[in-house]
Amino acid sequence: MKVKTVFYCTQCGNETPKWQGQCSACGAWNTIVEQPSAPKGKKAAASMRMAGISGISLRKPKLVSEMTIDEEIRFGTGLDELDRVLGGGAVKGSLVLIGGAPGIGKSTLMLQICDQLCRFAKVLYVSGEESERQLKLRAERLGVGAMGLYLFAENNLEEILSAVEETQPDILIVDSIQTMYNGDQSSSPGSISQVKDCTMALMQMAKGKGTTVFVIGHVNKEGSLAGPKVLEHMVDCVLYFEGDRHMSYRILRAAKNRFGATNEIGVFEMNDTGLRGVPNPSQMLLEGRLTEEPGTCVACVMEGARPVLAEVQALLTPTSFGNPRRSTNGFDYNRAMLLMAVLEKRGGLGVNTCDAYLNVIGGLYLDEPGADLAAVLALASSFRDKPVPADLVAIGEVGLTGELRSVSALSQRLSEVRRLGFTKCLVPKNQGKQEIKPPEGLQLIPVKNIREALAVLL
Repeated sequence: MKVKTVFYCTQCGNETPKWQGQCSACGAWNTIVEQPSAPKGKKAAASMRMAGISGISLRKPKLVSEMTIDEEIRFGTGLDELDRVLGGGAVKGSLVLIGGAPGIGKSTLMLQICDQLCRFAKVLYVSGEESERQLKLRAERLGVGAMGLYLFAENNLEEILSAVEETQPDILIVDSIQTMYNGDQSSSPGSISQVKDCTMALMQMAKGKGTTVFVIGHVNKEGSLAGPKVLEHMVDCVLYFEGDRHMSYRILRAAKNRFGATNEIGVFEMNDTGLRGVPNPSQMLLEGRLTEEPGTCVACVMEGARPVLAEVQALLTPTSFGNPRRSTNGFDYNRAMLLMAVLEKRGGLGVNTCDAYLNVIGGLYLDEPGADLAAVLALASSFRDKPVPADLVAIGEVGLTGELRSVSALSQRLSEVRRLGFTKCLVPKNQGKQEIKPPEGLQLIPVKNIREALAVLL
């Protein structure tokens, strides 16, 4: 009997009838692999068996007016920064995916919150990467000695669902989804079909039993989750753990959240006893700042509902080659090139003959237009070798004609600027319909375009 095979992309999960060099869905090269397709009867039997284990039963549609909520669906995790990113706490019956590079601290974060969760709930921690003894040693190092924590070293999906049925946990933590496998699939663990089936079974279990599930997923060399389209559409929340392994600070960012705001961040510091939340990230990002050196300016950006101050550094040096070198770290490269072109054409500075380097301190990535003016001032300060005043913050979006445009939530930004001791703030003159009342002690300097900004400061 001839075995039917299918071809699918390991990046996005798109299936094709034959092999091809480039995926037609995501455009990735050399990601199409071949896999024997399971018989339909076998797939149906496996899905029915998992549905029976996970407690899914046939339901009838209900009117919204007939539905009631008898208890609070949110609960705290014990870490304020994680609760902030989740939108006020974890939601009962939700499926949360936490992604990040290996060694960044995902397992440490999950094991650390068990100490608080076990005080009011039963927690099952499933690990397919470490033995139970290794988990015990790490729990003792982190000070997690909760009596309501169950450890289970297993990567067979059916065994995990059986353990869930036996222990009836309120919270399930799976570390990691790439190590789990379904015995009914012939592919190896970590493949797109295994990841999809295991995540679907966990989602059915979470929705059917009301169990909160945290799933850890590793990123590939391109910085994205294996099978991102499949995983991100299935889960309720997608959190990315970012940061440099050689630095002590980590940033937890929400890319998707069905129960709260997206693009919210939480800042953590890694030490010997685990992760510690940083309630004041602006002060942390500005530590050790040199105020008398040229090429630096402070920007205020909105990360979700929180204003954050960050230092933007620039270095311009004359080049002896025909093509100047450009490099950015923590700032969008194309945006930086656009700002340098505007600075050359509208600001009157000959930066096209210089090598340019742009850097954001602290591992933060600035993708908001409100940081444009600070980047322009840092570049101009380095070009003219004149420092920007130490007590000044620049806020504003720069257009192609050199004009400054207003940004959102300016009042919140100004309050954060004044709270950290700054006395001057460069803002766009046209604020639209916003009524801005600066905090006491903060001087606003409204400017119309970048020429006025350079004339006022430099």
